[in-house]
Amino acid sequence: MIRVVGDSSKMCAQLLREVEEEVTDLLSGLIRINTTNPPGNEAKAAEYLAENLEKEDFTCELFESAPGRGSVITRIKGTGERPSLLLLSHLDVVAANPKEWSVDPFEGAVKDGFVWGRGAIDMKSMTAMEVMVMKLLKRNNVQPKGDIILAATADEEKGGEAGAGWLVRNHPERVRAEYVINEGGGLAIPINGKSIYTIQTAEKGILWLRIKAKGKPGHGSVPGVADNAILRMNKVVEKLGNYRSKISLVPTVRQFLSGIAKENKLAQQVLSILLQNPAAGDHILDMLGQRDKVMAEELRAMLRMTIAPTIIHGGVKENIIPSECEAVFDCRILPGQNPAEALKEIKGLLKDVDLEKLEFEIIQASEPSESTMDTPLYQQIVNVLKEFEPNGSVAPILLTGGTDSRFFRKIGSTCYGFQPMHADMPYGEILKTIHGIDERISTENLVFGTSVLYNIVERFTT
Repeated sequence: MIRVVGDSSKMCAQLLREVEEEVTDLLSGLIRINTTNPPGNEAKAAEYLAENLEKEDFTCELFESAPGRGSVITRIKGTGERPSLLLLSHLDVVAANPKEWSVDPFEGAVKDGFVWGRGAIDMKSMTAMEVMVMKLLKRNNVQPKGDIILAATADEEKGGEAGAGWLVRNHPERVRAEYVINEGGGLAIPINGKSIYTIQTAEKGILWLRIKAKGKPGHGSVPGVADNAILRMNKVVEKLGNYRSKISLVPTVRQFLSGIAKENKLAQQVLSILLQNPAAGDHILDMLGQRDKVMAEELRAMLRMTIAPTIIHGGVKENIIPSECEAVFDCRILPGQNPAEALKEIKGLLKDVDLEKLEFEIIQASEPSESTMDTPLYQQIVNVLKEFEPNGSVAPILLTGGTDSRFFRKIGSTCYGFQPMHADMPYGEILKTIHGIDERISTENLVFGTSVLYNIVERFTT
């Protein structure tokens, strides 16, 4: 296969059209393996990838943190003259209700130029692209100067502790690398006919919190005698669910908005007002939301700590006033904040809701994480994208969710979220399918993503 024409100073990137069928089949096969987490059952998907890679003489290692919770690792050994690079992805997916979809979410259907199914974007497509890149490197007899490692892991959708986190703790020598490419960025934002590709350089931290409200039981026919825990929890949900914390414009978001502002006058106005008066941010985003609600709410979540109620349980029988009710809250914190400070702020909000009758349990907590943009890999990503799309631009982005990159940043790796994709559907519609209904990715984007990643990896490691 020929990728470039001319000498190294005149490299010409091109789409690898010949891999379309192969990478499409690989993704479709992955989607057909139901790895909904919980329970995960990622070992079947890990074995599927290992069998695929071993046909081309890769040596694969399978690791299970618990029965069925499998991850697969392989590598192309480098000479050690350049930094190592880890291509990271996760094999688990969130649940999908077939009744809500127009196709079976676990059929891996290919129709209308798209691969449909749960995980098509988040993130089995990235797994398929990274596997395809590894195979192409070997087929082309590329001799890297740095190790190229591939790890497709379990459990990211439930926090990663049984997947990437477990590998970092128990087998760090298998996955440690100076640089990591993972999920969290890469989707082009179309503005005025141009594409701005994002690179995730930072992500919010997590505080998953269970709050239990206490009360006193009684008969449902005489509600005033009892102390209804559901009513107390209702106040907690209302307080936290409607809370808007103070806006904070962290450096990554400032640079992201600056990148968009170069292409869009409205974004220029938003950035200018935010810089002069951050407190006016919500008013500006409310106006932006009238044009593009998804974009406005994504920006709003980049500017502050958020708290969302996600689960609630209470009551035991139709005619009994419940003495307990509990709810789970998903709190996301910005770089510069930490879970302990967030919990203190939350308790402060609830001081007038009988705080002594509330119990707090931290389900999971992790610090925000961030990587510098001032690296050769970041610049290589920019350079390759410019070749594929000369009129496009690149901007760093803060991911409002969390990824497995945090485990690797903690041990010193520079991590970038970058799954290159054209916005070949409306930007907001793409975002809504992730963890939503009718998730899908075009075969064109599979080819594009594989091509861009191949160029980046080969050039960075040789």
